[in-house]
Amino acid sequence: MRIGELAKRTAVSERSLRYYEEQGLLESSRTAGGHREYLPSSVDRVIRIQELFAAGLNSSKIADLLPCMRDVDGGPAAHATPLLEQELREQRARLDRAIDDLNRSRDVLDDVIKTATGHNPA
Repeated sequence: MRIGELAKRTAVSERSLRYYEEQGLLESSRTAGGHREYLPSSVDRVIRIQELFAAGLNSSKIADLLPCMRDVDGGPAAHATPLLEQELREQRARLDRAIDDLNRSRDVLDDVIKTATGHNPA
């Protein structure tokens, strides 16, 4: 499939797809006319890349991690190095802290709403 089709199927801009290629996260071949061609499995790979970006990982970490994920290329998964595993656990802990902070903020806001209106929020 060409870049426009991949962009449409993943809701990711063509610019982002080209960036993913520049970063070594995504591969394409070229037609005789120079157009990018992607394998059908690229859809799943782009979706996974988006999920990892949404989790707060940068492109360098994603590049390190992708070979360790079974569902990305259909081949056997490599194992994460101890350093990569530690970094992923630290990232998860950072997300847990952010979730805790957001929950505390919501609780404070709920108290303010209840005090100001006399009603429970929700």
